[in-house]
Amino acid sequence: MTTMTSPAMTLQSNRSLLEIDRDHLIHPVTSFRGHETHGAILLESGKGMWLKDREGRDLLDAFAGLWCVNVGYGQDSIVEAAADQMRRLPYATGYFHFGSEPAVRLAQRLVELSPEGLDHVYFTLGGSDAVDSAIRYITHYYNAIGKPAKKQCIALERGYHGSSTTGAGLTALANFHRGFDLPLRWQHHIPSPYPYRSELEGDDAAIIARSVQQLRDKVAELGADNVAAFFCEPIQGSGGVIVPPVGWLKAMRAACTELDILLVADEVITAFGRTGPMFACEAEGMTPDLMTLAKGLTAGYVPMGAVLMSDKVYQGIADGAAADIVIGHGATYSGHPVSAAVGLEVLRLYTKGGILANGQRVGTRFAAGLAGIADHPMVGDTRGRGLLGAIELVANKGHKTRFDPALKLADRLFERGYRNGVIFRAFADNIIGLAPALCASDGEMDMIFARIRNTLDDLLEEADIRAAVG
Repeated sequence: MTTMTSPAMTLQSNRSLLEIDRDHLIHPVTSFRGHETHGAILLESGKGMWLKDREGRDLLDAFAGLWCVNVGYGQDSIVEAAADQMRRLPYATGYFHFGSEPAVRLAQRLVELSPEGLDHVYFTLGGSDAVDSAIRYITHYYNAIGKPAKKQCIALERGYHGSSTTGAGLTALANFHRGFDLPLRWQHHIPSPYPYRSELEGDDAAIIARSVQQLRDKVAELGADNVAAFFCEPIQGSGGVIVPPVGWLKAMRAACTELDILLVADEVITAFGRTGPMFACEAEGMTPDLMTLAKGLTAGYVPMGAVLMSDKVYQGIADGAAADIVIGHGATYSGHPVSAAVGLEVLRLYTKGGILANGQRVGTRFAAGLAGIADHPMVGDTRGRGLLGAIELVANKGHKTRFDPALKLADRLFERGYRNGVIFRAFADNIIGLAPALCASDGEMDMIFARIRNTLDDLLEEADIRAAVG
């Protein structure tokens, strides 16, 4: 039997992937028209710290995909865990009291590893819906315990809490509000503890005290009986890797307890060794009321997130209705067995596989790299903790003057870095975000900073940028 191929089918098959992408695929957090002009950068393969694009270029990934490929690319044991689970049981719903062993085991392991007191786990598909789920559970909790007025939520300026309909309002970045009618009227923000841009720079105690007072003032403004929760990242990621002083998180925990509001630690980026310990909260010996997770949970190999919940919140919800009344929150893929199997193997690699320990060891090399590049004429500030860091570029070091947006430095920065074989996050306000995988070697860490320095030197040779640097 002969299969006929029409001219239209032939034309369609001859279209390039770039054309198909432009015409059909919507990319996250992009200008639609801008992407049509720019086109996609197609990645072909990855191994360890390295990516290869479709043109055959080798790229050193200093951003772990999107803060998530913590164990590096090409870990065969993860692939095997996923394939084995797919063959045995590719899907199991969590509805109707069904479950699967990987989901149960992963919940147990997360409770074992997380700060004491987070005893319950709800699985999501990623970070955004983990935040959304936390909001829903908080709302239900206060209704259940007879405090229905407590609905207002407070977060930080420059904070990022996903792009769901509700979470994007707690996010305090203009791109996530513009055109979406956000933030919502119950969503509020207080200033970020941003030492480099504070007149209190160098006085950690004063920065912490001011943050605590700003939270108290906002609660007083809204009315203590109306405020439900304070959301924060232990280190702000998409806001430019803002690293608060040591002790800030613990002080905010104490303030939330005093004010009778819940503290939600958004550890979607900071968990799983990214800042050194398994969870950033560990470094300050504090336990939040809820914790949101994703990214490093499965190292980006498959989608998954989680909400870890304190027993206080769990029991409040559980006791708020008769035993035959369901709590109406769920998702088809909550606790997906393949994602859970991957999560278990990723956790094994962190612990028994030595990747967490390697990340902690190479973190000293990362810190040295940040310190070493601070002398560059374009660098105003370097900051970081563990393997999460930033390089803030300024036109004038003495005055901390930002570059004129008309220079479009962020776009040029990313493009130059790509040419030099290094991938990093180039934020709109000219901050380089770094989050290398925990499997990095000392040599790869040194190479990251050498390539970034070359990138900055290349930019400084461009007349308009050289003229702007004072």
